[in-house]
Amino acid sequence: MHNQPNSPAISPLPQRLIDDMNLRRFGHEARRKYLREIGRLATFLARSPNTASPDDLRRFQIWQQIEGVPVPTMNSVVSALRFFFNTTVDRPDFGRRLVRLGHPRKLPVVLCREEVTRRLDATTCKPTGRLNPIGFHNDGAGPRTGS
Repeated sequence: MHNQPNSPAISPLPQRLIDDMNLRRFGHEARRKYLREIGRLATFLARSPNTASPDDLRRFQIWQQIEGVPVPTMNSVVSALRFFFNTTVDRPDFGRRLVRLGHPRKLPVVLCREEVTRRLDATTCKPTGRLNPIGFHNDGAGPRTGS
């Protein structure tokens, strides 16, 4: 989307980035994050991100690591910068220089068959076989607070 008449002027490079993201139907939140992540590089460089050199990108990623930026955030920055360099400024060689970091992820809790059965039994009314509404007990006493 181009600027509305009453909105503040946006310089050509950020407007081009916004147009590229809109063309690809990026959601509002994705656009907001990409603009923020590319802004991080601009702040680090103290100049426009399209003037970055390969060494600038390397120093930026090392700086992020030293500053303790979490790995998922660093990878988000890489995604935004790859889009910026590959699409908006047509410098795909720069996008390839950015390093994505691996990080351990927690496995989801998987319940054993017995635990699933135990949990379902705790929520099912024995006489009817229907699920028991939360807060109600099958002893005729009605709802209970604090249970």
